[in-house]
Amino acid sequence: MTQSPDIKNGGVGRVDAAGARLMRIATIASVCVALILIIAKIGAAMMTGSVSLLSSLVDSLLDAFTSLINLLAVRHALQPADAEHRFGHGKAEPLAGLVQAAFIAGSGVFIVFEAIRRLNTGHEIDNGEIGIGVMLFSLLLTLGLVLFQNLVVKRTQSTAISADALHYRMDIMLNVGVIIALVGASQFGLWWLDGVVAIAIAFYIAFSSWSVAMRSFDLLMDREFPKDERDRIKTIVWSHPDTRGLHDLRTRSSGIQPFIQLHLELEPDLSLLQAHDIADEVELLIMNDFPGAEVIIHQDPVGHEEPHSPVPSTS
Repeated sequence: MTQSPDIKNGGVGRVDAAGARLMRIATIASVCVALILIIAKIGAAMMTGSVSLLSSLVDSLLDAFTSLINLLAVRHALQPADAEHRFGHGKAEPLAGLVQAAFIAGSGVFIVFEAIRRLNTGHEIDNGEIGIGVMLFSLLLTLGLVLFQNLVVKRTQSTAISADALHYRMDIMLNVGVIIALVGASQFGLWWLDGVVAIAIAFYIAFSSWSVAMRSFDLLMDREFPKDERDRIKTIVWSHPDTRGLHDLRTRSSGIQPFIQLHLELEPDLSLLQAHDIADEVELLIMNDFPGAEVIIHQDPVGHEEPHSPVPSTS
């Protein structure tokens, strides 16, 4: 997991003011791009009658809806912890990701049925040049948005914006496919290419929605960090000279906020103050490698038998 730099102390998500501002700008930019493309594609779809362009219009309508959800989700996720939400509001982001995945899959199903209908009727393309021009404009605008979103995701690790960026990366392929279909149908008389490209795009859209859904589901279900990251945490803990062991390592993420907790085994004759200071030092070592993480360490005397959690531990 790539960590975001410049983390401040305090605040759910621990993203600094600049990172939070970037997240808000990214969501607003996404909504604006979707609205611009909807207006352009409505006119082009009506003038060309292209089902592949219609599929792109449907996708842009869904983009606008899901981007609006993202805007609200990110705004909510960035709110600090309160009395009712002591762990913050980070799970608003994966909830938005699940909504996006559902609508992405739904758009794919709609496009397939419409493409099959057009293939059966043998519909030809009108004003192909206009459609090609609109799709080239859409391609450039979408590419610019995706580049900006990738920078924001690298900076903040935002789940919602990452899901939105995946959707718009799919749109780049969709735009290229629509341009190919329009050129083939309008310039070379390959009217069937329009429907075939639309179906191919639809299946890709539906397949890609699965990765968005699974990532969001894992966050909502508090899935553990990947094994290499858990191993890195153990290595960090063992790097402290006073560490005598560790167990019950547990990890999870809530939106952009990582949580790490573990039991640290120390010499039994240490004073409470000494044990506390060592735990603080280990905590700082972990946070240096996992910026923004909420780290909780429980100190145990080495060799002390205690009832462990019935939940299987991978530590």
